[in-house]
Amino acid sequence: MTTPLPDRAAIARDTARALIEIEAIRISPERPFMFSSGLASPVYIDCRRIISFPNIRERLMDHATAILRAEIGLEAVEAIAGGETAGIPFAAWIAANTRLPMHYVRKRPKGYGPNAQVEGVIPQGQRVLLIEDLTTDGGSKVRFVNALRRAGAQVADCLVIFYYDIFPQTRAMLADHGLRLHSLANWQDILTVADDPGPFNPGDLAEIRAFLDDPLDWSARHGGAARLTL
Repeated sequence: MTTPLPDRAAIARDTARALIEIEAIRISPERPFMFSSGLASPVYIDCRRIISFPNIRERLMDHATAILRAEIGLEAVEAIAGGETAGIPFAAWIAANTRLPMHYVRKRPKGYGPNAQVEGVIPQGQRVLLIEDLTTDGGSKVRFVNALRRAGAQVADCLVIFYYDIFPQTRAMLADHGLRLHSLANWQDILTVADDPGPFNPGDLAEIRAFLDDPLDWSARHGGAARLTL
């Protein structure tokens, strides 16, 4: 039986509106947010807020499950893994939706006991889908995937709630590591919804657009990294 393709544009708009509704978009041009890559940004998408809004989280997890079924294929996934910490609750809900086993992967080995970086029972060669809250440059996704692969998993796909989609080389870098990226929404979706009507004042919106147009230049001018190391 063929899985019907989800309406990706509708999912993107709904996700963007949901993030705006729960005030997950935090803006601070004067005191920029610093990402793990060293990038300075005037805006931060806090997907962790989703966990506190049951109706919205259920809707978004249904969207994620629909994308999993249509774009990856449920038959191609034998377990769901969440990245520490933000990806873990989303992985749990998607695992419940699909009735699949779940694992979670730490940023680094815990440093005591078995010194494990991945928790859960992974049979050798198990096909695992990585779930995360968001990605900017994709670097942390590669580190999580490498940890899962060292634990015996096969990982070909990563599904995130939000993808910044500001660096053209990100998807190519992930492809070089044998990884396909899937997301519910990106910044263009936020801006499309924000223009009709918008939750941001004109000054904030101009700052966001300046960052998205040239994130490395904006970062360098505000004390962050001037180049991206992938």
